[in-house]
Amino acid sequence: MSFSRQVSQALDDEHRSHLDLLGRAERAFARADDPEVPALAARLVRQLEHDIGRHFGFEEAQLFPRMADAGDGDLAALLAEEHASIRDVAAELLPLARAAAAGALPAADAATLRRLVLEIVERQVAHIQKETMALLPLLDDLLDDDTDRELAFDYVAG
Repeated sequence: MSFSRQVSQALDDEHRSHLDLLGRAERAFARADDPEVPALAARLVRQLEHDIGRHFGFEEAQLFPRMADAGDGDLAALLAEEHASIRDVAAELLPLARAAAAGALPAADAATLRRLVLEIVERQVAHIQKETMALLPLLDDLLDDDTDRELAFDYVAG
C-alpha cells in the first residue's frame, strides 16, 4: 500500500518490517529447538523495545490527540488500548526473550516463552492490520504538508 504522507509511509515501512520479523518468529518459536531462536529472540527484543518506546510513544503523543480533535477519538482510544495490551505481554516476554537471545533460557521457561511469542505475534499482527487499514489512510487526510513534514522529521530524529 502506498501513502501520500511521509508519516504514514514511515509507519507503514516499519509495520512491514515488523510483520516480516513476527512471521519468522512465529514459525521458529512454534517449533521446538529451532536453531534460529536465539537470533530471532534478539531481533524480537529490539523490535519490541522500539515499538513500545518510540513507535507507540510517537503515535500516542503526536497522532492520537490529532485524531481525537478531528473526531476520530474512538479509533485513537481503541489503538491506545491495544498498545497497553501489547505492553503488558511485552513486559512478561522481554526477560525471557533476552535470556533466549543470550542462550541462557532455563528449560522450564521454554513453554512460557513460546506461548508469549505466539501471543505477541497475534496481538501485533492484528494491531498493525488495524493501523494499516484505518490509521494510516486517515493520516493522509488529517495531516497537511507542513505538519506531515514536521512530524516526519520528529519521528526520524527519535
